[in-house]
Amino acid sequence: MSGNNGLYFLMISIHGLIRGHDMELGCDADTGGQTKYVVDLSQALSRHPDVAQVDLVTRRIVDSGIGADYSKPYEPLSEKARIVRIDAGPDEYLAKEILWDHLDIFSDNLLNWLNGQPRMPDIIHSHYADSGYVGVRLSNLLGIPLVHTGHSLGRDKRRKLLSSGLTRKDIEERYHMSRRVDAEEAVLANAELVITSTHNEIEEQYALYDYYQPARMRVIPPGTNLVQFHPPDPQTSAPPFIENISHFLNDPKKPLILALSRPDERKNLVSLVEAYGESEELQEQANLVVVAGNREDIREMDNGPQTVFTDLLLLMDYYDLYGRVAIPKHHQSDEVPAIYRMAASLKGVFVNPALTEPFGLTLLEAAASGLPVVATENGGPVDIISNCQNGILVDPLDTNALGAALLRVLKDPPLWEEYAQNGIQGVRKHYSWKMHAESYLGQIKTLLETWEVQPEPLPERRLMRYHDRAIFTGLDLSILDNPEGLPDLVKLLQSHRKSTSFGIATGRRLDSALAVLKKHNIPIPNVLVTSLGTQIHYSPGLNADGFWTEHIDHLWKPKAIQRILSDLPGLKRQPKKEQSRFKISYYYDPEKAPTVEEINALLRTKEQTANVIHSFGQYLDIVPVRASKGQALRYFAQRWEIPLQKILVVGGSGGDEDMMLGNTLAVVVANRHHEELSQLVDLERIYFSKKTHALGILEAVEYYDFFNTCRVPED
Repeated sequence: MSGNNGLYFLMISIHGLIRGHDMELGCDADTGGQTKYVVDLSQALSRHPDVAQVDLVTRRIVDSGIGADYSKPYEPLSEKARIVRIDAGPDEYLAKEILWDHLDIFSDNLLNWLNGQPRMPDIIHSHYADSGYVGVRLSNLLGIPLVHTGHSLGRDKRRKLLSSGLTRKDIEERYHMSRRVDAEEAVLANAELVITSTHNEIEEQYALYDYYQPARMRVIPPGTNLVQFHPPDPQTSAPPFIENISHFLNDPKKPLILALSRPDERKNLVSLVEAYGESEELQEQANLVVVAGNREDIREMDNGPQTVFTDLLLLMDYYDLYGRVAIPKHHQSDEVPAIYRMAASLKGVFVNPALTEPFGLTLLEAAASGLPVVATENGGPVDIISNCQNGILVDPLDTNALGAALLRVLKDPPLWEEYAQNGIQGVRKHYSWKMHAESYLGQIKTLLETWEVQPEPLPERRLMRYHDRAIFTGLDLSILDNPEGLPDLVKLLQSHRKSTSFGIATGRRLDSALAVLKKHNIPIPNVLVTSLGTQIHYSPGLNADGFWTEHIDHLWKPKAIQRILSDLPGLKRQPKKEQSRFKISYYYDPEKAPTVEEINALLRTKEQTANVIHSFGQYLDIVPVRASKGQALRYFAQRWEIPLQKILVVGGSGGDEDMMLGNTLAVVVANRHHEELSQLVDLERIYFSKKTHALGILEAVEYYDFFNTCRVPED
């Protein structure tokens, strides 16, 4: 840590392969522009005198199939910036679609790491939906403002996948799209600032979301490394990469049409080859070079890249393009600037025919290198070409228009020169990293001026001073429905009271919870989390945690929520005794009422941020966005310095799920509602007991050897 005299940024970008050198861009669908953007942004911010530290947090990967760099816990990027790698899930590399089940563990591990740092961040900045999921949890727990950059958005992607012929079922199975969209909605509800690259993102993509708030969105285009990307020097010898393509081409000195992207169907490289193959004039004017990542054996690639390369090679054969098209197998990331300059020196054109392009970093790199561009009219290129006046926009599905645009630039030397010079000047004016960092910090400083920093008083530890572990359980479905085993559980807890905190987490109000505890002869716990995580009390005096009350009041507007829901059919307010300052409770009739998803959407469109909790098919509760059983549990663990790995959480129904995800040890006790948690059966740290209620808790205590090793047993 560089010191407290400056801002500390926590960047979160979880998926893909992130390192500070020789970035493997294009090696798969997860390692593209985003990975380069977050590294460049972190380095640019760290150079600013108002910044003390930038930590770029990603997932640590130990996999013999990739470089050892990705297994290092730390990697310096500059004097004030570093990559921090956090463990989550299996060691090996995972695609982003598979990461969702491991994000709660990532959140808990990152929180543990933050607790060991000299200071907490001033800003959490999440990138993409998976990091947004983590960012929301940390922001709500720590009270740190959240900034988000989407890079691409699920609703927009789902719309395009549907139009390509995939069914909703196929999309869900392949991309887990509902989880992604839910995470994105939560981010938009909680983020104080959303950074986008283009106005098109705001108007065409974010506008698809229920929680669309353009007032919180700012366009700050990414920068370009002008040291790496610059026009060709006539005195410089030909780059080594030219040998990779010369043996493909009959006349390697002809102008180049250059495409550089991942081998992804959305990049629409097939249409580019079709446009080239359909035009004999275009083939006369220029060679086509498609740089699409690195490959060894197409037969061993994943389905998506395999399909792209197979289609490209089949089209080459169909149009008999041998000697005019090069699709090299390998290139190094540090060769990319020279590849652009090679194309510029040959008076070529850079082409981006993607179906949609969220921004288009490659367009900036090409422009800075003095290379005119032809690009998709869908997305970020609209802003880039508007600012730089360095190329032509086309419909990527119109191969005739694509071919005509390429010919227009290639056949008109004065136009080529105009576009080349405009690009060089335009990138320097609009897209330098120095300018990006200045604009970004201006927005952050404005945000922090209005952000209310909450005090952080620690409660007195009193009787829990020496506690190093805890057991948290619900009431009704966890221990009350069946009294068998309850006396033994109480006796066990009392025998370990010097080392173990006992907590109750329930949807009941405090008075109701105390009444049932007394009725069943259960001692008052050390911690009572009541009203679905909106209140926390500590024994022996049942003192309320006032800081928690202040903390969860963030964005809470109960009168507005009641007004919005007042006319909905199938919702009936529960009696006053079931309501509280931070909990609005309804009886829910599924035959008449809108679905929970529709109620969530309604609240979002009315700009209300809250947690909607549906339980047992007949109850609906609305609580603040920072309140839930799981968030209250993590707040307790944070404040009382008890590791989550030493907290046993007892779940009996779906309402307990957010307590059980992540690093806690958990047990689902057998009861009439335990099926609501059946989707958790494959998670490592969740045990499904064979016995019911208190007997199931005792079974889990033995399974985890809770009072000794306190860990998941080895197979």
